[in-house]
Amino acid sequence: MRTALKTVVVAGALLALAYAQDPSFSTSVEVVNLFASVRDKSGAVVSDLQKDDFVLKENGEQRDIRYFSRQSDLPLTIGLLVDTSMSQAGVLEEQRRASYRFLDRVLQEKDQAFVISFDFDVELLQDLTSSKPLLEKALGRLDVPGQPRMRRRISANNQFPYPGGGIPFPRRRRGPYPGGGPFPGGGGIPGGRRSPGGPGGGGGPTHMQAGGTALYDAVFLAADEVLKNQAGRKALIVVSDGVDFGSKLSEDDAIQSVQRQDGILYSVYFADRQGFGRRGPARDGDHVLDQMSEQTGGRLYKLSGKTTLDQVFDDIEQELRNQYSIGFTPSPDAGPGFRRLELKTKKGGLKVSTRSGYYPAEPAETRTN
Repeated sequence: MRTALKTVVVAGALLALAYAQDPSFSTSVEVVNLFASVRDKSGAVVSDLQKDDFVLKENGEQRDIRYFSRQSDLPLTIGLLVDTSMSQAGVLEEQRRASYRFLDRVLQEKDQAFVISFDFDVELLQDLTSSKPLLEKALGRLDVPGQPRMRRRISANNQFPYPGGGIPFPRRRRGPYPGGGPFPGGGGIPGGRRSPGGPGGGGGPTHMQAGGTALYDAVFLAADEVLKNQAGRKALIVVSDGVDFGSKLSEDDAIQSVQRQDGILYSVYFADRQGFGRRGPARDGDHVLDQMSEQTGGRLYKLSGKTTLDQVFDDIEQELRNQYSIGFTPSPDAGPGFRRLELKTKKGGLKVSTRSGYYPAEPAETRTN
């Protein structure tokens, strides 16, 4: 597995347009590409800014914007991640209906989407597809697991659902770690931290022990397993109360996985006020979702009596259709590791949303397949 983000080399239509705007532009130059959205004080999307209206800094130093477009026709990849834990029992039907309406409207012929559900494990209900009937079928499979179903899953595979214990994704990638999965030690996780039971994935905790809402694991797998190697615009939409129980990964792991794949994460804080969502740590779930969204250039939406899920999806659709695509040449002297990005406008009263930074490409001689 490559451990650093491959900076985007602008291709196809992007290259042609960039060369037309700047004859000195070379196709051999690595360009970091980021997508940004801009809103005014009232929250309305601003879509008429020009290249010279933006100021971009990398690690505090200003960078020249080499490529700029207001109307990106790049393909769109959308991942819909739906919390199906017990806390969502009273709102799942509304999630299902509004989700299909959104995908039906936003997806065009060249776009793709996938659907993931997560509770005590993570399940890819539908892999990348442009087929709306397949996506509708996948959304129809969203359900909250009851106790009998939970017991059946545990007895069938008495391990945590990752390599060594069986990742539920049907097209699992062979990784460089023992056990063949993307997590070191089979049952381990990035960074060498291991679950109880030792190396090799043979002694991980059961589903019941692991908890009931694997939010961070779901985000990580969506980015690292599905968004990986996809071109164009990439967005994850997480519908959840933001409370994680049982993930083997951390919030930071989830955020970094999205950043490494140039993704944007939108989160919808959706709690069942008649059920679990009123108790305990659920009150902090909106903060978790806000952090993940802010760090990747997305937004947090909170549903209320005045704001419906349909309205939220309408707003996300509008933002996706009015993004700015910005490319710049990274500094060769910035050093390895995460590089901070700051994008602002010269016009006052506007808020720019974009990812907080990126991971530079590894030197060619250090890359592995």
